[in-house]
Parts: sequence; C-alpha cells; structure tokens
Amino acid sequence: MSGQELADFLRRRRENLRPEAHGPRARRTPGLRREEVAARAQVSVSYYERLEQARASRPSPQVLDALAKALQLTGAEREHLAGLAGQILPGAHREHERIPDEARALLDRLGTIPAYIVNSRQDIVAWNRAAAALITDFGLVAPAERNAVRLALRLAGTLCDAAPAAEATFARQSASQLRTAVVKHPADRALAELVNEFAAHDTDFAAGWRDHDVRPIPAVRKRLHHPVWGELELDRTTLLFPGAGHTLVMYTAEPGSSSAAALERL
Repeated sequence: MSGQELADFLRRRRENLRPEAHGPRARRTPGLRREEVAARAQVSVSYYERLEQARASRPSPQVLDALAKALQLTGAEREHLAGLAGQILPGAHREHERIPDEARALLDRLGTIPAYIVNSRQDIVAWNRAAAALITDFGLVAPAERNAVRLALRLAGTLCDAAPAAEATFARQSASQLRTAVVKHPADRALAELVNEFAAHDTDFAAGWRDHDVRPIPAVRKRLHHPVWGELELDRTTLLFPGAGHTLVMYTAEPGSSSAAALERL
C-alpha cells in the first residue's frame, strides 16, 4: 500500500469526527484539527502532518494504536489502518485460505436457506444446493468469474438487483469488503481490475471507495428475478467467521411471504 492511501484514510477519518464533541470553538473546516489529533495520539504535530502528507516514515504498531484511539476507529477501521501501514495491530488476525470446518458444517445445515461462503476477495468458495437453485450453478462458472461482486455486476438488471432504496447500501457494502481485501492482497491485479470496473459502473461504490469506509454492513435487501418463481424480495445477510477471513452469505425472506414460500420450493 502506498503512503498516499494511508494519508488519505487518516485525513478522511479526522474530518469525519464531530468537532462539537471536542470543544466549543467554531470551526471553518470539517472535523478535528491536525494538532488536536496529534495531541490525542501523543505524537508531534509535525509528524502527524507528515503522515497526512504521505511524507513520514511508516508508523510503529504503538503509534497506530494511539492514532486509532485518537480517531475513534472501529475494529474494522483499526485493522484497515494497520494494513495500510503494513503492520498488524495487537489482536489482529491473518487470513487463512482453508474453509473452517464449522463453516462447511453450518452451510450443510441451512437446508432450504440459500447460502454460500466467500473469502476476503469475495470469491465464492463453497455453496449449498439452494444457492445454486436460486442464483446459478456456481460449479459451471469459471473460477475467475466466481466472485460475488463480479457476478452482481454481470447479473444486474437480469437476475439480481438491489431492492428499491437499497442500491447505495449494496454498493457501499461491496466497497467496504473490497477495501479490506485490497489491503490484504495489494498485488492482486484481478482484484484491482474488479474495483476499477465497479467504480466505473456505480457512483455509490466509487464514493464509498474514496471514503475508505470499511465499516461492515451485515444486511441488504435484494430483488431477484427467478426464471421459475418470478420476482423475489430477499434479505442478503453476511456472517463473518472470526479469525478465518471467510464470510457466510445467506438469503432469507419475510416469514409468510410469497418469497419465503418460493425459497421452500427451491
């Protein structure tokens, strides 16, 4: 990761903090001042300024921890900060490619609930029969295309769309997930191409990407146009397996709805 990415993240998080929570003085610019963040992190103002200008040396894990507290970062944002700086904060985990046994077991037990498992790149690495019946037979999709975000782009307007008023939520969810993936896999060219493709296709994704928003969005409403069961309104819910780098994605419907009845018949 470049120092410019780290600088941009720090600046955006600083500007997102509400100044009224840190003093009564009027502000002409959004967020906290650089000197206020430096004081909170107990680093020199000149050093923090150089960080935001991408001119400082790589910060240590201790400095990163202090900056995370000063900027009131969430857990996901702390890990993102550490990844941008090429460091691992205490308690952060490294991704393992092997699918956890408990993840496979849960996938098998979901029965008629369509579900699949993705890695941090959003590659679909396992799925159940219901997911194949709802979306597509993933086994027939080329491995390079078997990616949840890439398939959403390919199937948009045909099989799968975000429900009304949920388009921006799905785009920002994807931006958050891919931001995390790019930090873990900075040399992955296919991943970079996917980001560029989605950014060119969707302004909400591009905005989320620029904002470095890595806060998880666990659920989004989706509309699927099934060739047999017609239009379905479903909730796409994600569940991260701690320490594994894999996420379970499930599709459910409101109990008693026609969409729920259709899922039972898949």
